[in-house]
Amino acid sequence: MNVKNVFRKTVMLAVASLLVIPAFVVEPKVSAAAPRQMEALTRGVVAVKVSGGVFVSWRLLGGEAANTGFNVYRNGTKVNSSVITTSTNLLDAGGSNSSTYYVRAVVNGVERPASNTVSVWANNYKDIPLDKPAGGTTPSGESYTYSANDASVADLDGDGEYEIVLKWDPSGSKDNSQSGYTGNVIFDAYKMNGEKLWRINMGKNIRAGAHYSQFLVYDFDGDGKGEVVIKTADGTVDGTGQVIGSSTADYRNSSGYVLSGPEYLTVFSGQTGAALATTNYVPARGTVSSWGDSYGNRVDRFLAGVAYLDGVRPSIVMSRGYYTRTVIAAFDFRNGSLTSRWTFDTNSSGNSAYAGQGNHSLSVADVDNDGKDEIIFGAMTVDDNGQKLYNTNMGHGDAMHVSDLDPNRAGLEVFKVNEDTSKPYGAQVHDAATGQILWGAYTGADTGRGMAADIDPRYPGAEVWAGSGVGLRTSTGQLISSTPPSSQNFGIWWDGDLLRELLDHVWSGSAGVGVGKIEKWNYNTGAVSRLLTATGTYSNNTTKGTPSLQADLIGDWREEVLWRTEDSTKLRLYTTTDVTTYRLYTLMHDAVYRLGVAWQNVAYNQPPHTSYFLGNGMSTPPAPSMYTTLPQASFTEVDTANALLAEQAAVEEAVVAPEQEQEQEQEPAPQTESETEPETETEPQTEPETTPIPEQQPDNSMPTDPVDPGAAAQGATGAALSAVLGQAAPIS
Repeated sequence: MNVKNVFRKTVMLAVASLLVIPAFVVEPKVSAAAPRQMEALTRGVVAVKVSGGVFVSWRLLGGEAANTGFNVYRNGTKVNSSVITTSTNLLDAGGSNSSTYYVRAVVNGVERPASNTVSVWANNYKDIPLDKPAGGTTPSGESYTYSANDASVADLDGDGEYEIVLKWDPSGSKDNSQSGYTGNVIFDAYKMNGEKLWRINMGKNIRAGAHYSQFLVYDFDGDGKGEVVIKTADGTVDGTGQVIGSSTADYRNSSGYVLSGPEYLTVFSGQTGAALATTNYVPARGTVSSWGDSYGNRVDRFLAGVAYLDGVRPSIVMSRGYYTRTVIAAFDFRNGSLTSRWTFDTNSSGNSAYAGQGNHSLSVADVDNDGKDEIIFGAMTVDDNGQKLYNTNMGHGDAMHVSDLDPNRAGLEVFKVNEDTSKPYGAQVHDAATGQILWGAYTGADTGRGMAADIDPRYPGAEVWAGSGVGLRTSTGQLISSTPPSSQNFGIWWDGDLLRELLDHVWSGSAGVGVGKIEKWNYNTGAVSRLLTATGTYSNNTTKGTPSLQADLIGDWREEVLWRTEDSTKLRLYTTTDVTTYRLYTLMHDAVYRLGVAWQNVAYNQPPHTSYFLGNGMSTPPAPSMYTTLPQASFTEVDTANALLAEQAAVEEAVVAPEQEQEQEQEPAPQTESETEPETETEPQTEPETTPIPEQQPDNSMPTDPVDPGAAAQGATGAALSAVLGQAAPIS
């Protein structure tokens, strides 16, 4: 008997009927995970005036011991009567708007150096001033203005604090299916106080739209300062005014598409915006029609991500295509050079079944527990070495969530919704390591959105939900309600419990804008209650209703959210002021979560998830396995994690570099020109003024296993680095 066909016939009988495939046992691999390079962060103290005093919150950093305590000081005087060991926040009843605060870690009864001193916010948000670009006019006469759009973060200058990289989107930006000229895409970098570090203008040969300019912000070379990676073209102007390639070339056709001309991949300095390295973009455009159409819809579908492909240091992952042909390319940026790691192509022998299996976004995680990351591209997953891992054959979809959704089974799970109405499931959960579909729900419709988060404490693990008859279900497929939350957008850890709240917007179709909001799902009534209305802000990406960024940016483990103000002259950073008794490491030191923040801006934005189940009844998560670089730390705050490692001087001398780098010849970059006069939008097309960048030859050899950095340090400080936090209590 063909069990698969029997189940398929059964599931096709009724809309939204549930398919549960009998489980088979897969022995998980024993992880050989080495410590990963992560950001060295400060304590991230934030203080906010509330009705009962001042709410103060701070980070517990990856690498810190489980018994690390904290003292909080107001105006130089300790506030707490005993060392705080059960949380990373407090409500100071004696605080006022004029108070200042700092925090000291306490290790083995000894206070560590103080954190940075912070002033009190008057509200639960902080406005970050922006330098809004002037608008312009396209060659066809349409006027456009700019709005603040997607954002990402990294420590760009090595001070231990996050800086913001912001994309400016011109009005009239286009979906790939739409013809028409657009204004130039612009990127800025800002410190949290609004100081602008640089501006990059992508130029006329990069079209504006959600699927074109995917940007990665991460410390790729391990110098303690983040870089910015973007697909560029002739006419891109870096943060120092230098032009990449030709300043006069114009490859736009009469429909506004850019279907000819060179394409580059550029690494920019996060601190200055200077172009550090440029090479030809891989995957190359080639023949436009080979991607599924001839007018430019499918050829210019790009995704991007950051992955620890060697298990220790981050690599760049860029892609092209997902409706038909798909090509994914991985690069390393080390010692000032961009080098190819591997390329996966569905046109290559044996890969044809993987065509058309991509989503409008991707995820990155170590799904097979070998210590190295895989690329979850939608219905198919590519291994850390660039080889195919598995394909569920469920085709393209618009939303996907990867985490430990079901903590009662080993490994991670993927919840994915599907667009193809001919597929047996409109939504399904599959094993992230093997692709085995654990259960699926038939819809017979394009299931456009779906969400996964723990919103109901009555059931173990996360809940998943979608429209088109999927309903609200447990991670194992049990139907909770046929009427799921109407919000299928983002989730955010916001209030004091371990459940996740709903982040969305109040959409006005007539005005064409949405106002940000956070709501709480009432699992007893099947309704929501409003926790926050971000009055004076707008969401991004029209009906998608996404914020500029959602991430654990400051304070304790809970998340902040960045929305643009109505006039896009500011970003508004919201933080929670709810006291919580739960204590977790900063989410930004969880590898899956941090990589999720890096890819959050890509195409159809999705929320980040953790590598472990974070929700009601959770087990104690493991301490992050990580190390930090910062050879010349420029910030004065000395955090406990770095202080502990500093005390192991003899051990540190034995720790070698994560990889034995070989000297490699840097790819020649295109000739640069100093920008004197800005080029007008109507400038006629001319031939490029520079020799095209030589095509980089892929390096298909497997890198040797790097020496385990910090292994000796882990042995010497095993108790401190591997200790876990107290058991999370169930929610009443």
